[in-house]
Amino acid sequence: MDSIYRSTLGRGYVRRWCTDRLDAWPVPHERTEMTANGARTHVVTAGSGPVTVVFVAGTNFNAAASLPLATALVEAGHRVVLPDVPGQPGLSCGGRGLSGGRLSWYGTWLGEVLDGVTPAGPAVVVGHSFGAAIALSSPSPLIDRLVLVSPGGLGRLRLAPGLLAASAAWFVRPTPARSTRLLRAMLAPGHRPRPELVEWMTLVARHSRSSGAPGAAELPARVVPRLVATGAHDTFLPPRRLRPVVHAALGTGLHVIPDAGHLVVEEHPARVAALV
Repeated sequence: MDSIYRSTLGRGYVRRWCTDRLDAWPVPHERTEMTANGARTHVVTAGSGPVTVVFVAGTNFNAAASLPLATALVEAGHRVVLPDVPGQPGLSCGGRGLSGGRLSWYGTWLGEVLDGVTPAGPAVVVGHSFGAAIALSSPSPLIDRLVLVSPGGLGRLRLAPGLLAASAAWFVRPTPARSTRLLRAMLAPGHRPRPELVEWMTLVARHSRSSGAPGAAELPARVVPRLVATGAHDTFLPPRRLRPVVHAALGTGLHVIPDAGHLVVEEHPARVAALV
């Protein structure tokens, strides 16, 4: 199986960045590994409380890159579980082609993760972008409700010329300046990315291969309560385009968070935690 990483050395750089960020995280937590749908999966667990919240990150993100949201969820009184998605840069299996292009594979993967991390019962699953498409595609009976943030899998992503140019420049010759430009395109106007996130995105482009946008979510027959939110300035999924798709596919409305772009979970972690 092909690897998402360009080299063994590059894989080491990515894993070291993740472990260094987790080592420096002041929130007490546990790190474990499990096998889900045949893929080695790294899981971070933190906090305690009556509600277990499982966060599934989007493309190129993982637990170590999502610590502001993880911290906000713990501070809100939840038990928080963050699995790194296989086939994405991070601490889980880096194999490409695991899913065969099917979101249903990831839906099964998430179900097996939930089987292993929710011994006390159902969980709230929060998914961002690709992670939301995974959450939508899971038939797991342990999902009590879904919070879907800037969800992929419901329609085609919009790639404005400026964003396409920034993405291409970042991927072809990654530098901190180009990572900053790309991240700023995914944030609301006037927002600057965290230095750690700039460092991470530069590392990702240098040492891994992009997995691309998700396909169409494969909605299971079982329906659970679903709250869908996006940023008012989401350049990939503008609210005016996402709202009718969400209504048609899921039969629900769209919660729009002002002063936020596509990376809502990065810009307003406390607001996302409040949606739970």
